[in-house]
Amino acid sequence: MDASWYVLIALLLGFAIGAVSVHLLGIAAHRGRQVMAIASEPVPDGIAAMVQVLESAGVVLDGSNQVILSSPGALALDLVEGRALRSHDILAAVRRVWRTGEQEVLELVHRRGRIGAGMDVHLRVRVAPLGNRFMLVLAADRTEELRLAGVRRDFVANVSHELKTPIGAVSVLAEAIEAAAEDPDRVRSFAQRMQVEADRLGRMTKALIDLSRIQSDDPLDHAERVPIGRVVEVAVDRNRVLADSKRMRVIPRVLDEVDVLGSEDLITMAVQNLVANALQYSPEATHVGVGVRVTDGVVEISVTDKGVGIAHDDLERVFERFYRVDPARSRVTGGTGLGLSIVKHVASSHGGEVTLWSRPGQGSTFTLRLPVAGPTATAPKEIA
Repeated sequence: MDASWYVLIALLLGFAIGAVSVHLLGIAAHRGRQVMAIASEPVPDGIAAMVQVLESAGVVLDGSNQVILSSPGALALDLVEGRALRSHDILAAVRRVWRTGEQEVLELVHRRGRIGAGMDVHLRVRVAPLGNRFMLVLAADRTEELRLAGVRRDFVANVSHELKTPIGAVSVLAEAIEAAAEDPDRVRSFAQRMQVEADRLGRMTKALIDLSRIQSDDPLDHAERVPIGRVVEVAVDRNRVLADSKRMRVIPRVLDEVDVLGSEDLITMAVQNLVANALQYSPEATHVGVGVRVTDGVVEISVTDKGVGIAHDDLERVFERFYRVDPARSRVTGGTGLGLSIVKHVASSHGGEVTLWSRPGQGSTFTLRLPVAGPTATAPKEIA
């Protein structure tokens, strides 16, 4: 075959290969433009608005697992860093959902904060496809829910334990009285001890009912103006018998006569508990001071004693239910371990707080702080 034919065939093959290559490049470019168009297409407005108003944390990711939307809750929980998810567990779940197309729910502990030790939060995370192009991550913070569940479990366990002691004591004393029926002196002694345990059981039951009532009702729903001077007067009077039995004086000093909004019964109960606590844990023949003053729109009711004081390690725990700094002394004084817990709940339910200063051997000062009620609106006078 002549060489010119080879040249012609080579040229034809070159043209064919070039044409096919150009066609393939065109198809690839067209598909690339389509992919870029899909990738650059914005998230629909409805989805963006939904993510911004989510109560739980919400994050929307694209096909490359880049964050394109995040709710304020997600930022608060520190789930997002730049355009990436911080949690490797959540990212792994996202990749699984991309593969399977099935939504997934997982429970995990997430470290919030990148400065210092941070804080562990318990999250329930739901990962679900959002159409074909996006992935939705919803995270609910269950930390407080789990904490409250633990508090309820501890409360039930503590109640069972605390009630078991006086009930068991009453039962044993009843048997002892029956066995000593022929000995009047022993019967009288056992009966007196039974009365003590019955009184303790009654106080504990009342305290539990009071605590349950405080936690179930919001006193500000039916708030009334409560004069603090009258509250202090009633609280001191209710502890008069206890003070006289220990040859002690309760000295009230009301510097400012003000009102607060809330329940007079509950606020009086809180102050009464503080005074009773000061009397019970102070030596005989001393005194307890009750002071009232107003600072920056807050009324401070301070109860000061000259008692044994509280160690630094116990300062934060004295407001826990059934916590006693000295259990042996609490049995002697008849304490239930609920009085200060009631004070704390009354304070918080009225928008206030209770603080404590104490030094071992120097006494303690408990301060109930409540917002002062604003002025009462009056009807305008008619002009004659």
